[in-house]
Amino acid sequence: MIAQLRSAALMGVDPVSVLVEVDLQGGVPNFFMVGLPDKAVQESYQRFVAAIRNSGLTLPMTKIVVNLAPGDIRKEGTGFDLPIALGILAASGQVPMAELDQTMILGELGLDGEIRPIDGALNYALGAEAWGVKRLILPAANAEEAAAAGIDVFGVKTLGQAVELLNGSLFAEPIRPKMEDWNPEDDSGLDYRDVKGQQAALRALEVAAAGGHNLLMSGPPGSGKTMLARRMPTILPPLSREEAIAVTRIYSASGIREGRRGLIRARPFRSPHHTSSYAALVGGGKTPRPGEVSLAHHGVLFLDEMPEYGRDVLEALRQPLEDGVVTVSRVQSTLTFPAGCMLIGAMNPCPCGFKGYP
Repeated sequence: MIAQLRSAALMGVDPVSVLVEVDLQGGVPNFFMVGLPDKAVQESYQRFVAAIRNSGLTLPMTKIVVNLAPGDIRKEGTGFDLPIALGILAASGQVPMAELDQTMILGELGLDGEIRPIDGALNYALGAEAWGVKRLILPAANAEEAAAAGIDVFGVKTLGQAVELLNGSLFAEPIRPKMEDWNPEDDSGLDYRDVKGQQAALRALEVAAAGGHNLLMSGPPGSGKTMLARRMPTILPPLSREEAIAVTRIYSASGIREGRRGLIRARPFRSPHHTSSYAALVGGGKTPRPGEVSLAHHGVLFLDEMPEYGRDVLEALRQPLEDGVVTVSRVQSTLTFPAGCMLIGAMNPCPCGFKGYP
């Protein structure tokens, strides 16, 4: 008996559709997984076996073969736990297969059957909407974020609850976005009027904010450069809903939740240390992830002590600042991340910091 479920994987910030196929075969009980899974995906066996048994469900004592298609894309993370478990239950007749049509499923399982949050929930929801999927089942902790895409989202807390939802014994209304109550907010506690003096610098920040210009401030320590820069997002226009979705999908793919449940409603402000590497600023790594210039998308990237940054790091920022995107190329893939931010730099006038100071 074969069961097929829709799931997805992330390539940078973009989702890729993945078909989870589960085949139950006769013979000695065993488990095989194919489709280029990484170590975290391979370890899902121990998680879903314990979750199925601890949820009062029956694990079929047969040979189980799981295929994650397409087989030429590396599958990473723990979001495949729930679709694999439900696929096994569907193939063994414990979940109706008809309910799996036009449904995308994602989630990490705990040993007790708890469904834990995943990264990239909004990205998956946007992908599901683009692919014509009618509903998305994922962890309850991610449901509010994913609902911003406009697709029917069902948040589940346990494997048993997911089974009941598919069996029809649990009635649940989809979580939908509230389009009418969009209210951008800034909870940083900073205010532009806190600044006393520095009228020339204040005027320069106003001009930069109005035109979306980059800015470099030079002055001795204690003159207020960092204080001014941190208040720049508070005088920028409020985030529109479309901009908030664009920002949130970057943070979601990066695994940065910062205690939020829904969309990010304030313009981002990123201030990396001057020891940050090339990859940390523009993105990269073995599996490329967004860098600071992408995390500052639709916001401000602040480089304090700018001359202390490496020459290669500063040179790498030129193209993203000009084009609004950064392309990271690796042997396995080439990924493009948004990078439409405003750059603010701060520097001392000389190594001691006090050149020209009275």
